[in-house]
Amino acid sequence: VAVGPYSHGTDGSRIRWASVTFQPGARTSWHRHPQGQLLIVTSGSGWTQIAGQPVKAVHAGDVVWTPPGAKHWHGATRNSPMTHLAVSEDGDGRTVEWMEPVTDGLFHGP
Repeated sequence: VAVGPYSHGTDGSRIRWASVTFQPGARTSWHRHPQGQLLIVTSGSGWTQIAGQPVKAVHAGDVVWTPPGAKHWHGATRNSPMTHLAVSEDGDGRTVEWMEPVTDGLFHGP
């Protein structure tokens, strides 16, 4: 997974963003954002999932909103890389809480 560059708003803004590229088969661990997260898929194909919901396919041009505090993951499909712009806000001094890895069984399910 290649991340960067990170950037942020100015003048007191809490917004943060970065371009993230996943090679085929790469994905995040489960995580959550205190203020939610907006993903804008810029190339390739991938998957995303909010805990307790089905896995969703995403493709270049898709925009995905994950609500504040929702446990989720995202990454490339097994056969395609995927790049997205990840946008979130600081909440309580952080933008993300990382959790356990996504198992291969779950990732290879869709």
